[in-house]
Amino acid sequence: MSQGNMHIVLAGGGTAGHVNPLLAVAGAIHELEPSAQVTVVGTAVGLEKDLVPAAGLELDTIDKVPFPRRPNLYMLKFPMKWRRETAKVRSILQRRKADVVAGFGGYASAPVYATAHRMGIPIVIHEQNARAGMANKLGARWADFIGTVYEHTGLKPRQGAVVQRVGLPLRPAIAALAKQFEQDRAAVRRQAAEALGVDPDRPLVLVTGGSLGAQSLNRAIASAAGDLLAHAQIIHLTGRGKIDEVRTLVSKSAGERVLTGIGAETAGQGDYHTAEYLERIDLAFACADLVICRAGAGSVSELAALGLPAIYVPLPIGNGEQRFNAEPVVNAGGGLMVADKDMTSDWVRAHVPDLLADADRLAEYGRKAWQYGIRDAAQIMARQVLSLAKASASNR
Repeated sequence: MSQGNMHIVLAGGGTAGHVNPLLAVAGAIHELEPSAQVTVVGTAVGLEKDLVPAAGLELDTIDKVPFPRRPNLYMLKFPMKWRRETAKVRSILQRRKADVVAGFGGYASAPVYATAHRMGIPIVIHEQNARAGMANKLGARWADFIGTVYEHTGLKPRQGAVVQRVGLPLRPAIAALAKQFEQDRAAVRRQAAEALGVDPDRPLVLVTGGSLGAQSLNRAIASAAGDLLAHAQIIHLTGRGKIDEVRTLVSKSAGERVLTGIGAETAGQGDYHTAEYLERIDLAFACADLVICRAGAGSVSELAALGLPAIYVPLPIGNGEQRFNAEPVVNAGGGLMVADKDMTSDWVRAHVPDLLADADRLAEYGRKAWQYGIRDAAQIMARQVLSLAKASASNR
C-alpha cells in the first residue's frame, strides 16, 4: 500500500503547551510526506479549537474526561463519561481509518490512547514536561515510541517500547529563528532590533512571565531598573493588566524618561521598553543577551534550542514542577535558577549587573544552552510516526 494512503491521527490539546508541539509535528509530517492524511482529536474548549483549523487541519472533538483525583461526586460519574467518550473516539478512529495515533498529553489524549490500544492501532507519545501528566502515564503502557524533552519523566513504558529524548517540537517561528542563528546571529539581531526599536549594539535583557505576567519578576526587575540600565536596555513583557505598576516602579527607580513602548516608531525614545504582550516573541529572543523568565517546559526548551542564557524563576505552585523543567539546562551550564521567594530587587541588584558586565560568562551560558538544546524534535517525531503508519497501512 502506498504512503499516500496513510491516515495519522494526532491527539491532544487544552493549552499551548500541548497544541504547539502537536502542530509542529503535523507540519513536519506534511514536509516529509505531503500525501499523508493528518487529522486531530481534541476538545471544543481548548486552544486547539482555534489553532488546529487555523493550521489547515481537521479537528474531531470529544468532551474533556479528567481522571478523578479525589473521592467526590465526579468520581461516580466518571465511568459513564469515559465509556461515552471512548465510544466516540472509536467512531472517529474508524471513520478516519487511523494507521497510527500520536498523542501529546492533555484531556483528549487519554481516551484516544485507550481506544487505539483496544483497536490494535500503534501509539506514539510525546511528553514535554519533566514530570509526566496522567494521560501520558496511561498511554505509556501501550506506546510503541515515546519521545520526551527530559531524561526522567516518571513514565513507565511497556517492554519493547522505544523511549528517546527528542526535545520539544518547536513552533515554526522559533524553529526558523534557530536556523537563522546558525547562519548569522549578528545579522538576525540587527534586523530584529530595528523592528522592535532597540539598539542592536547594546546588551539587552528580556523579562517575561508569560501572558499573565509574573508579579515577583515584574516588581523585582522594575524596582532595580536604574541599576540594570547602567549595563543594558530592557524589554519587559509585563502580562495583561500589570503594565501600569511596572511603569510606576521603573519611573521611581530610573525616571520616566527611560520608559518607552516596543516598535520601530519608539526607537531612541528610551531604554526600558514595556508591553503587556508581544506576539512576535521571536524578535525579542533574537535581540536578547539574557532572558529572565518563568520555567515553563516550552519556555525552557525554546531558550535552550536558541542558545539563550536565562535566569529561571520557577512558578511556586503545586509540587514545584517548573523547577524540574529548568534543572537539566541549568545543571548543563545554560543558565541560573532562582527561587521565587528570592527574586527581589535586592537580588537583582546584587547579581544581574555583574552578569551583564561579564560577556564571557554570558557567552558560556549561551554555548552550554545551545549544546543542551535540541532543534529537530518535530522531524524526529514525524519520522517515527510515519514509520509506524507505513507499517500499519501495509498490513491493513
